[in-house]
Amino acid sequence: MHLAYPAVLSALLFSTGLYGVLARRNAILVLMSVELMLNAVNLNLVAFDVWLSKAARETLHSGQALTLFTIAIAAAEIGIGLAIVLSVYRNRGTSDIDRLRDAAEGPDDDTDPGHDSDAAATAPAAEKAEATA
Repeated sequence: MHLAYPAVLSALLFSTGLYGVLARRNAILVLMSVELMLNAVNLNLVAFDVWLSKAARETLHSGQALTLFTIAIAAAEIGIGLAIVLSVYRNRGTSDIDRLRDAAEGPDDDTDPGHDSDAAATAPAAEKAEATA
């Protein structure tokens, strides 16, 4: 088997996962895209291990061992990631990443660091009182 076939397939899987991470807004789909990227890396590890083991007969098959570690890490990552996403969904009611980021940042504060924050907080209230008078 040529090394080019699994390498091209791995590159396609990785690029699909990268697109999913960059373009998706749903946190669960982002986690699935990360898993796709990790599986592309696993495919590369096993393909290069098989290709290199043909040259040396007595090898440790370190690519396959690293793949097992990657699978274990990916399983832990997806378990913890899904637990966090479910917790955030229960608290906020959405798993849209853009909405969560906007809610975490809060409103834009254009005040100077040396400016009194109490005066800045009462200024809109004073303007509102003048508008109603």
